[in-house]
Amino acid sequence: MTYGEPITLAAAKKIVAAAQAEATKNGWNMAIAIVDSGANLVLLEKMDNTQLGSIDVCQQKATTSLKFKRPTKAIEDIIEKGGVGLKMLGMPGVMPVEGGELILKDGKIIGAIGVSGALSAQDTQVAKAGIAAF
Repeated sequence: MTYGEPITLAAAKKIVAAAQAEATKNGWNMAIAIVDSGANLVLLEKMDNTQLGSIDVCQQKATTSLKFKRPTKAIEDIIEKGGVGLKMLGMPGVMPVEGGELILKDGKIIGAIGVSGALSAQDTQVAKAGIAAF
């Protein structure tokens, strides 16, 4: 996969709105970050009553997904297997926790979303709901 043009603010807003709708539907308080194809923060929203730690975590999930060109769940799975996969823990900027997903357009990476605030699988559910609206 290659990096493409950066995601627009309008597209990021659409994704975050859909992600927040999924979180609200399930009663989850989330922080949601969108980064562009250059790993620059485009949009960050924290829902009311979201734990403050989720602000940094959602950004790190988005950035990790973008820089390593894969969902953070894939990195979590590598580390969970142990062995040589544990070397990922020593790499700078790696957040090996599910909840970061790539945003693609025409087969190119235009950004990534990171979600934090609930169980990791729920974070991914919210991220995917946001991307589905794009």
